[in-house]
Amino acid sequence: MTDATFHPADPHAETRSLATGRRGDAATKVATISQTYATTVEDLWEAVTSQERLPRWFLPVSGDLQVGGTYQLEGNAGGTVESCEPPVGFTATWEFGGQVSWIAITISPDGDGARLTLEHTAALDPANPEQQQFWTQYGPGATGVGWDLGFNGLRTHLITGESVDPSVAEAWSMSPEGVAFISECSRLWGEASIADGTPRPDAEAAAARTTAFYTGAPDPT
Repeated sequence: MTDATFHPADPHAETRSLATGRRGDAATKVATISQTYATTVEDLWEAVTSQERLPRWFLPVSGDLQVGGTYQLEGNAGGTVESCEPPVGFTATWEFGGQVSWIAITISPDGDGARLTLEHTAALDPANPEQQQFWTQYGPGATGVGWDLGFNGLRTHLITGESVDPSVAEAWSMSPEGVAFISECSRLWGEASIADGTPRPDAEAAAARTTAFYTGAPDPT
């Protein structure tokens, strides 16, 4: 299997939104990202759930990928699969750095292609100052830009049918084109935060810090 030539997407090809909600007794922020791909629902489902295909565009995954089973992404999050309805969608916990959040994946037909929608729900516990500080510092872009980059890898894999070389993707993200992509994604997540009620100066400052984090630039604050 050869490695794919990286095919970065226009950041405006994705839709993003942020909503304030609740999960049980906890206040939450729900970040939603969605994009349509030129493939079938069945192929997209396999690309985002197969232990063989996930490493070809995202990360190696181990574990028991069925309801009630646990998974671990290499060097990243792990969690428990909470529900699964092939090829429509699944839900799972997303556990990383001592924090627990939740993801929900939905796949649906969209014209001649298939649309992938991901909701990432984070709890904002007033009794957890570290959690509150992280959200204030980075806003939805902290995880949102990571998903933007992941969706880029998925797009390349679906276009070429080949594996995405992580070193090529990383090098692209540090290139002028990649930095511009990350900066615009951060800005768009900032706009989603503003639409959810965050004061513009706070949202724009958080977006700038997110861009600095992903590009290795000095923290602007």
